[in-house]
Amino acid sequence: MIIGVVSDTHGNMSTTRAAVNLLRSFDPELVIHCGDVGSADVVACFTDWPTHFVFGNVDDGASLADAITKAGKTCHGGFGSLVLEQQPVAFLHGDDLNRLDEEIMSGKWKMVCHGHTHVARELMIADTVVLNPGALHRARTKSIAIVDLPSRKCEIIAVDA
Repeated sequence: MIIGVVSDTHGNMSTTRAAVNLLRSFDPELVIHCGDVGSADVVACFTDWPTHFVFGNVDDGASLADAITKAGKTCHGGFGSLVLEQQPVAFLHGDDLNRLDEEIMSGKWKMVCHGHTHVARELMIADTVVLNPGALHRARTKSIAIVDLPSRKCEIIAVDA
């Protein structure tokens, strides 16, 4: 199973469209957005896949939740989790560092995805892959991540925008 992971779009439509075009080339089964969506227009870009959204620290929860629901996507509020290919995956924005650390260290998740820092990273802590796909706005290199499950192999990919 291939999934796409994005974060920190901040309403930047040109970069979001470029990222969506890049995602199409990997044919993911679903997409996770780790927050700081920025606008309802961004939600509409993800029509090709089931997309799971969490809120970031700049998101207006009520109006964004409405846009996500109207688009037929899934809004998880501040924290989301899924079991994909028997792998428990958590996702959150990451602006609450204590919560992020708690989830990473809990041992409950095979993967924890987050954003917020605008810096891509992938590392293994105990048996948990920690993945930040980077950002699609205000980042030196704009990027997304592609994850192969159940192997949890991650690839961070630059987005030309």
